[in-house]
Formats: sequence, C-alpha cells, structure tokens
Amino acid sequence: MFFLLCSGALLAENVAGLKWTPPAGWKSSGATSMRAATYPVAPAPGDSSGGECAVYFFGVGQGGSVQANLDRWQGQFKDPGGKLATSKVAKVTIHGLPVTTIDVSGQYSGMAGPQATTPALVPGYRLLGAIIEGPSGNVFIKFAGPSKTVAANQGRFQQLLDSFEKGAK
Repeated sequence: MFFLLCSGALLAENVAGLKWTPPAGWKSSGATSMRAATYPVAPAPGDSSGGECAVYFFGVGQGGSVQANLDRWQGQFKDPGGKLATSKVAKVTIHGLPVTTIDVSGQYSGMAGPQATTPALVPGYRLLGAIIEGPSGNVFIKFAGPSKTVAANQGRFQQLLDSFEKGAK
C-alpha cells in the first residue's frame, strides 16, 4: 500500500517528457484523466476562498495551440465595464524549454461548468498561466484564485515554472 501511495505522488510530478518539483507547501491532490497534478492553495488573509494550480497534459498534439489557450484564458476575464480584461503575455525560456506566460485579473467566468449557459462572473480573481512546449507536447499550467491569494503565491508559481525540465520518461 505504501508503495502505491508513493508511486502516485511521483507520477504527479512528471508528464510528457518533463519533470518538476512543486514549491514548499504545495501538495498535489492527485492526478486525473486531464490533470497531471492539482495543487490546492490556501486563501491569503482577506480572501474567503483559496486558489488552485493545475498542471494539464492532454496528449501529443492535443489541447490546442499556445495562442488559442492564451485567448481562452484571457476570455474568462472581464474588466469592471464588462469588456475583455487586459492581460500581460511574455515568452521566456526555462531550462531550454519555450514557455509562454499570461497574467490576467478581473471578473472571472472560468469557474462555470460545461453545462452552464451563462457563466457567473466572480469579481477579484487573477490567473497566472503558462504553456510549456515540451518534447512530447504542450503542458498547460493554470493557477487561478482570488487576487490576494494568487499574489501571495506568485513566487511559488514561479518556483514551479522554474523547476520544469526535460527528463521524465
């Protein structure tokens, strides 16, 4: 039984030819069919709910292009006037891997499920996202939550990104 639990934890830290180390204090709640790992993040003082950082891999050539995902993530946020929120996008290289990041804040509609016809907008949310172009396909990282919680954990999110490297089988 102990071997199975340890084995699952190790699987949650590698996918698609990449491996990573979660930052101190971030413990994965496990993998699912679309998520290689999910890290629940406790609320920061002043926030009533926490955030969530998920690492997705949909398969080789799956999950859409970098730009399509950036557009979709940005499209989940509106400014106070109801228009598309402004985002900051950057391209960097981490351990030889091309990485595109996005930072967007505002009223968040990304919490709606697939059956929702009109998603509810949740004010005061922020998303830090990254798309890592790995040897076996794109890996998507989405950290969303109340703005204070995301800001308080922005350094940990960057630690997570900085830990990605080639090497997992």
